[in-house]
Amino acid sequence: MTLLDKLNEDMKQAMRDKEKEKLSVIRMLKAALQNEAIHQGVKDLTPDDEVTVISRELKQRRDSLSEFEKAGRSDLSDKVRSEIVIVEDYAPKQLAPEELENIVKATIEEVGASTKADFGKVMSAIMPKVKGKADGGAVNQFVKKYLS
Repeated sequence: MTLLDKLNEDMKQAMRDKEKEKLSVIRMLKAALQNEAIHQGVKDLTPDDEVTVISRELKQRRDSLSEFEKAGRSDLSDKVRSEIVIVEDYAPKQLAPEELENIVKATIEEVGASTKADFGKVMSAIMPKVKGKADGGAVNQFVKKYLS
């Protein structure tokens, strides 16, 4: 079952259950996936492309959440927080910090990095491995920790 199929099924269920917020988020995700397919000029997105779109939507919401919290807009931050929970249902399972740390250590050994100058090389090797499964900021922190 593709992600679009799952979204369609969940959208129907949300309509039946009269869950307006969930329905809205699912429609937004569907639109984002369809827009990406149109942008790429393909009929169906690859699973990697789907993960990229879902990760982008999740990141946008997390960024919005931090901005709303800084501005003291609890009404908007609550709404975005609930949207994040719904979008996370469609994102790949996130790596635990320990798993991510092990991947970072292994990748640093793989590329033979030893100084902060190797930061870019390490990041470019790690990110494809953890695409959609870990936040770039968390990866960044672990890489800095082990290259300092």
